[in-house]
Amino acid sequence: MSETEFFDIWTKDMMKLGTASRQEVHAKGLWHQTFHCWIMKRDAKGQIDLLFQRRHPNKDVFPSLLDTSCAGHLQAGEDARDGVRELEEELGLAVAVEDLTYIGRVAQEHILSPHLIDRELNHVFLYESERPLVDYRIQTEELTGLYWVGMRAFQELRRGERDQLTSTGVYVDEASGGLTEEQAKWRLTDFTPNSDEYYQLLFDQIGKR
Repeated sequence: MSETEFFDIWTKDMMKLGTASRQEVHAKGLWHQTFHCWIMKRDAKGQIDLLFQRRHPNKDVFPSLLDTSCAGHLQAGEDARDGVRELEEELGLAVAVEDLTYIGRVAQEHILSPHLIDRELNHVFLYESERPLVDYRIQTEELTGLYWVGMRAFQELRRGERDQLTSTGVYVDEASGGLTEEQAKWRLTDFTPNSDEYYQLLFDQIGKR
């Protein structure tokens, strides 16, 4: 990949306007496409767990917060299906796009500063996997851990019905470079602020599976 990334730019309703550099896209708040994939599993009682990644503290957007299992920008000329490469880059998962379920598109806007405006057209996919977290090969420049979060508990957290939740996961041990298992407690402020529309799409589509 070249040092300067270029993205296709769009209207909020997906009319293509042209291309722009990553820097220009975020400086001017131009709409651009992203790939989001949520990894999920079912426990013995049929309850859903969602996999969250913890973003690296050096990220310019939402450092150290818990985020979508896997996400990335689509480069100029790519469509939503091309984003499947992010699963291997970030998590070491060689997955065919046919193994994913596309659930829809959501437009989200985050104005982080006058010079950092993130307007994304999120293409959202689902992928079911029972793979143990210690077997993931994570991209340590992008994330520092992976955590299973019960979907029901997360919904209660978002509705204000609880103050925190407990999850099981792994984090990157800086001394060994390996993944160490842990239990961790999180509050709502520990998660990236996706919109109600985004989570409604996610929860509704999971409920239909």
